Amino acid sequence: MLTVFLATFCIFVLVIFGMSLGYIVKRKSLQGSCGGISTLGMEKVCNCPEPCDARKKRMAKEAQRQQNRIL
Repeated sequence: MLTVFLATFCIFVLVIFGMSLGYIVKRKSLQGSCGGISTLGMEKVCNCPEPCDARKKRMAKEAQRQQNRIL
């Protein structure tokens, strides 16, 4: 049982290492198999001209958090 676990773990480590090496060599951003939402002509996930109220609150809270952050 332990050998199966170790073999599986080693395979996962090799796959992750290969993916990271490919990213480092090519210097391209990661994207999905279909090319992402940019292929659909959209710049963001929701193609709304103005964010909803809940999104505005989250953005304001994040801006406040960034402003109060100690560097």
